Amino acid sequence: MLLIVAAPLVVLAAALPVALVEGWGPRWYDVLLGVGMYTLSIMGITAGYHRHFTHLSFKAKRPLRIALGFAGGLAMEGPVTLWVAEHRRHHQYADRDGDPHSPWKYGTTRRALFKGLWHAQVGWFSSSKVRSNYPRYAPDLLADPDVRLLDRCYGATIAVSLALPPALVLAWTRDWRAAAVTFFWASLVRYAVVHHVTWSVNSIAHVFGPQHYATRDQSRDVHWVALLTFGEGWHNLHHADPNSARHGGLKGQPDLTAWLIARFERWGWAYDVRWPDERRVASRLLSEGARRPVPRQD
Repeated sequence: MLLIVAAPLVVLAAALPVALVEGWGPRWYDVLLGVGMYTLSIMGITAGYHRHFTHLSFKAKRPLRIALGFAGGLAMEGPVTLWVAEHRRHHQYADRDGDPHSPWKYGTTRRALFKGLWHAQVGWFSSSKVRSNYPRYAPDLLADPDVRLLDRCYGATIAVSLALPPALVLAWTRDWRAAAVTFFWASLVRYAVVHHVTWSVNSIAHVFGPQHYATRDQSRDVHWVALLTFGEGWHNLHHADPNSARHGGLKGQPDLTAWLIARFERWGWAYDVRWPDERRVASRLLSEGARRPVPRQD
């Protein structure tokens, strides 16, 4: 847990100094590999860990299901069963006592909210001494032999996530120094960015931004978070209709993950996709005057 919390912060703090060292700045192929691994990791979390495994927003044929679980593991945010159990607990207690990572944990004052944002972003990893109960929150995954294999192979998945970019560069250039530079930028920095972009949904998207739908929690829509997470930042509709395969429900809310799921459905790789029920969504849509403001921060 200490490594998960501290390592991304250390890497991000070191990025600028390392970039200023001659020969250690990112090259075009470091950027290309980093963006590619970022995209694969984020999609593995959004389409795989989140919408498929956690919320059962769609069913996937076995090769796609395994691929989504593996891609989610590349983000290095924990084995699929752990991730799913924690997130299902979050939805059960969203922004109430029992939520593992609510930014409102300590209250609504500015000081409490600042502390809560830190807790929701990274602090909850080390403060949650008791993890979510697997048999209670993820019995379906415990019964799935493919998921159990993904969990057992999680360490190997981490190794692939970190080693693949520098291995490709080493095979191409035969230069160990070039591979080391790639390891820093396309493996470590990419991991740190993925980590903080993903968990900004827990923190930023539960505090800032408008709320378009009626929910029991403080989930909100944050445009820049949605762009970086391929649709996850449209968090308010997600909490209003958790099983929906689409999170961006309004005009001007692009959802790249939903677009990808639609492609899977068209190709026959995904089925029983739970697209938004228009009547259900309309019944939860708030009028302009009824939208709840962010709680006052005294």
